[in-house]
Amino acid sequence: MNEPAPASSPLPLLSAVDIRRLAEELGIRPTKSRGQNFVIDGNTIRRIVSAAGVTPGEHVLEVGPGLGSLTLGLVDVASHVTAIEIEDAFAQRLPATIEEFRPGRSADLTVIHSDALKVDGVEGEPTALVANLPYNVAVPVLLHLLATVPSLKHGLVMVQNEVADRLVAGPGSRTYGVPSVKAAWYSSARKAGVIGKNVFWPAPQIHSGLVHFERRELPRTDVERRDVFRVIDAAFAQRRKTLRAALAGWAGSAAAAEEALVAAGVDPQARGEALDVAAFAAIAAARAAALK
Repeated sequence: MNEPAPASSPLPLLSAVDIRRLAEELGIRPTKSRGQNFVIDGNTIRRIVSAAGVTPGEHVLEVGPGLGSLTLGLVDVASHVTAIEIEDAFAQRLPATIEEFRPGRSADLTVIHSDALKVDGVEGEPTALVANLPYNVAVPVLLHLLATVPSLKHGLVMVQNEVADRLVAGPGSRTYGVPSVKAAWYSSARKAGVIGKNVFWPAPQIHSGLVHFERRELPRTDVERRDVFRVIDAAFAQRRKTLRAALAGWAGSAAAAEEALVAAGVDPQARGEALDVAAFAAIAAARAAALK
């Protein structure tokens, strides 16, 4: 396995000319439905890699590498990169792109030609996730990988700026909701910056946000994740209702919901946006105990 290039000697990354050349070669016209917006600015790539905190020797997981802009930046700092790519043309071309721009390093790249939402585990136990996620599937992909790749300890994802705000929001915030709580089940997250439109080709209509996350211990281990997530979904499906009313369908009745809430130490008149993930886990555990 080749050693990553020293951080003190930055190598060239894909330029706008390179990106358009590769796209033309593959007959690719970026589509909004696939969320194909390619980063054409090397400084932005370096900023993303730096903010991700990838260290030499790490195995990095990337989703949706596309033409390889971010992949090249990751290869420069990581010992190995595993890239999950759904598009045939991109998956087939990526190793050649790495070899073209980083001779001898293509052996340190593994391409998984698949839909990231269908990947169930990744060989080699990657420790970091760094990805420019398609806007339309960003949250499902992030949550799926955190659930199915337990070796991931930290990482950084670039998503729609509004989604970034939701992922890092805390209880009581106007943007706090299902993505916030479910992400908090696995990790602590913070906003790591905003990326403008003009560093992409084609330029999106909105800004992108960087979200840095660190894996943490589960809030509790006596309740299944799927059971906690059902409570979360029910609580936010009817945001304006009190938890007693919002959880009535989930619990079987409003009285049963109130019983679980009281047992969990939660005010039945509270609303979902006031609760942290530990409180939702406590509600799920209280209901499970009552059904035994």
